[in-house]
Amino acid sequence: MSKIIRIGTRDSELALWQATTVQKKLEILGYDTILVPTKSLGDQVLDKPLYELGVTGIFTKTLDVALLKGDIDIAVHSMKDVPTQLPKGIVQVAVLERAITYDILVHKGTTFLDTDQPATIATGSLRRKAQWLHKYPNHKVVDLRGNVNTRLLKLIENDWQGAIFAQAGLERIKLLPKDAIQLDWMIPAPAQGAMLVVAKEEDNFTREALGKLNHFETEICTNIEREFLRTLEGGCTAPIGALAQIKDRALHFEGVVFSLDGTQKIDIKKEVKLSDAKDLGKMCAEEVLQKGGDKLMQEIRNENSALH
Repeated sequence: MSKIIRIGTRDSELALWQATTVQKKLEILGYDTILVPTKSLGDQVLDKPLYELGVTGIFTKTLDVALLKGDIDIAVHSMKDVPTQLPKGIVQVAVLERAITYDILVHKGTTFLDTDQPATIATGSLRRKAQWLHKYPNHKVVDLRGNVNTRLLKLIENDWQGAIFAQAGLERIKLLPKDAIQLDWMIPAPAQGAMLVVAKEEDNFTREALGKLNHFETEICTNIEREFLRTLEGGCTAPIGALAQIKDRALHFEGVVFSLDGTQKIDIKKEVKLSDAKDLGKMCAEEVLQKGGDKLMQEIRNENSALH
């Protein structure tokens, strides 16, 4: 193994945990590696909601540039942060086995959930915001940005009742509070809980090395979810959730799109044989568009463009 594989990653604790996980797996296989941490634009601009920045792949762009310039050989990402269309010359080389997909509520007491009293919940995600407001229309949702550690600290410092996180992220860096509430009614982001590794298309050595880490079932499910997202043209600018799961040789899919304020909801559930799962994400998205999703997506685009 002559070549040292340079692993590009964001420099947050969670991103470094993910990159180190890939590093350990490669080293077990006998590859030499080195970590190359970097700061993304999404980590630097924290005073605006993500959807207002109007940049696709705000957490991945810096690493894409480093990859194309030849400063790194692979980049490790939270798959849900990666645009469904990869830049020219960059390809998906491994999807690691998925962790738990749920969102969770970190809170300061839960009495507000059982009453009609107003409450303030924090999240930087349009998807989480819309689903929360759909269930709790009398609550207020405020924007929350920063890495996991920063967001937890902001929750402590502010008079909010709670904040929403991905369970996998807090578990990975051992920051999951014992009393956190699993939001099993909330549809996760497409590919939530999965880690993606990308490399240059022409780099056969690295592609072959990383191919050994690919988890086939996770790859199938996340590809379907991302196909659903891509067909709806969501990116990170629309409240879209999707979850595909394989059970007993069948593929179960659940997808949803909400209006930005959470009042409108169009969802779909499908179960097909695993052998028939090809293009399932696309077909489900097209069905959602026909059920009024096209009109809803246009309204969302209009609202978003008014922000820029």
